[in-house]
Amino acid sequence: MLRTRKIISWIVGVFLLLVVVVALGISMFDWNRLKPTINQKVSMELNRPFAIRGDLGVGWVRNYDEPGWRSWIPWPHVYAEDIMLGNPPEIPEVMMVHLQRVDASLSPLALLRKQIFIPWIKLQRPDARFIQTAARQNNWTFHLAGSDNSAANASPSWSFRLDNILFDQGKIIYRDAINHADVQFTVDPLGKPVPYGQVAGRKEDVDTQGASDFIFGWKARGTYNNEPFSGDGKIGGMLSLRSKTNPFPLQADIHNGSTRVQVEGNLQDPLNLGGVDIRLRFAGDTLANLYGLTGILLPDTPPYETDGHLVVRFREQDSPVFRYENFNGHIGDSDIHGSMTYTQGKPRSKLEGSLDSRQLRMADLGPLIGVNSGKDSAKTEKAKAARGDAVRQPTGRVLPHDQFDSKSWKVMDADVKFSGKRIEHSNALPLSDLYTHLVLKNGDLLLDPLRFGVAGGHLNSTIHMAGDSSPMRARADIHVRNLKLKQLFPGVQAMRSSMGQMNGDATLSGSGNSVASLLATSNGSLKLLMNDGVISRSLMEIVGLNVGNYVMGKLFGDDTVRINCAAADLKVTNGLAATKLFVFDTENAVINISGTTNFANEKMDLLVNPQSKGMRIITLRSPLYVRGTFKNPQTGVKAAPLITRGAAAVALGLVAPPAALLALISPSDHQQNQCTNVLRQMKSNK
Repeated sequence: MLRTRKIISWIVGVFLLLVVVVALGISMFDWNRLKPTINQKVSMELNRPFAIRGDLGVGWVRNYDEPGWRSWIPWPHVYAEDIMLGNPPEIPEVMMVHLQRVDASLSPLALLRKQIFIPWIKLQRPDARFIQTAARQNNWTFHLAGSDNSAANASPSWSFRLDNILFDQGKIIYRDAINHADVQFTVDPLGKPVPYGQVAGRKEDVDTQGASDFIFGWKARGTYNNEPFSGDGKIGGMLSLRSKTNPFPLQADIHNGSTRVQVEGNLQDPLNLGGVDIRLRFAGDTLANLYGLTGILLPDTPPYETDGHLVVRFREQDSPVFRYENFNGHIGDSDIHGSMTYTQGKPRSKLEGSLDSRQLRMADLGPLIGVNSGKDSAKTEKAKAARGDAVRQPTGRVLPHDQFDSKSWKVMDADVKFSGKRIEHSNALPLSDLYTHLVLKNGDLLLDPLRFGVAGGHLNSTIHMAGDSSPMRARADIHVRNLKLKQLFPGVQAMRSSMGQMNGDATLSGSGNSVASLLATSNGSLKLLMNDGVISRSLMEIVGLNVGNYVMGKLFGDDTVRINCAAADLKVTNGLAATKLFVFDTENAVINISGTTNFANEKMDLLVNPQSKGMRIITLRSPLYVRGTFKNPQTGVKAAPLITRGAAAVALGLVAPPAALLALISPSDHQQNQCTNVLRQMKSNK
């Protein structure tokens, strides 16, 4: 028994002696001798330069955090100074990362389990530079040596565990030739942890349960997308990045040009791209500027601001999904509410959801259809000019020449429903209850339906714009029913007692990338009926028709004239609108208008032929002409013999069959609508 004890004592003693010898050897060994080998080995594995240029050493420290007897086991403490990691050859700059000093402790017992366990690592003055060239080559993608070797030839697996990263002030530089970015970030410890609720407050729509404290503050300055970029905020500690249960806190306030983005929330399981749950507020001059920051294609708009709840799931259905829920905001003077989902995927990402507005200002939707947005449009034009897509209106032209950005429609698909309760357009045109369903797929845009209430009636249309063709092809089918004249012209005193209404149909198709070019190539037809109304010079002034004002003055002087029926049937061919039928049946005369209107050169050539019903209107002697351009029309009295009443009557009956116009009168209105009798009489004269 005594002999056995002596043998065990000798074995333990020899083992302890070996441990002491090894420990002394490690402590006394000049580790700087290994630097050339370490530098060469790491450089070969990373395929880029690596160097420890300062002192390298190993010491021994006790880990007091270990329980019981384990706290007496010394841990090797490794330090290295002046460490540099370089860039691959295609990156012009030499350095990617520089560290003044690195300190770390290594668990010896974990090595027995083939695990490299580092409870903490401390970095002094970290300096990192992330670079992407115009050829889309970057320095943050590593091509490791031997990464293509088969698993069969791989060495036995070891695991790696790092619990925390500590550092003093750090600097990060981001330069990107693709996104035109040059931004410098500085990160500083806050001194002591700051509770999440103290910074972000209580947000009922954001899941804050278990959120870690804020540990670091950060600031950023530079340019992004050639616009000034600045920001500041707070983040959690590196230890909370590893947690799968405790959210990593994030707070940011970013300015990029005229765009401001504010974020308060957390990242979930960030190392495994678990997700994001934040309150997101953003504002700017136009939503189109968000494309550079987010990659989401949005339209040109007046200044906007919105506040909502953003939830991101990076691994949902194998594609990142972004949900901006229950947001509230405004675009121009219009309020906006809703929920949207953006899904990244192939061949294109997709935006879908629903939006509604309680008060919608039509001028705020102007850029969507290629016309000026009205209020604050100068900012929108400035933003468009910065992107290089501003278009000047040609001199002497009236129709809008602003280009639809149909090329960018292929970037993303969309399926969005929008409704607007109260619509602010002008005092002379009351609109309400707008609803549309927008579908965008591979550059092909469909609005079906696009409908809204107008003056007690409704307009229902389908708009199709094939942005995948060049030039763009477009088609519009529009149907107007039961527009009440007294509501359509509330500013006309004589119209307030009118019981008349307006109905119409229009079908137009054309090609081009602006409203002007689409009309210049358009084909189709337009039919319109109006009954029991009034017409006067004051009405022409209200609706801004100077030509009509002149014609009214020549025909009727300053009188207000009642209209029994006004009927129009126009055919449009290659941008040229020709009158098949254009007649006003008034209490004093029948006015027949014939001629053409050319949308391509914005010129018109119309003949206004009046036929008096009696001798009361002595001014109805000769036809009138309207010529010239839309912007500078010319009017006058046509020097020609007086056309007989019989000839005019024949023209009224034969220019176009009125049966198609009769279809615009609903069955319930046939008895009281005076256009019924007028059109039937015209049909009988055929």
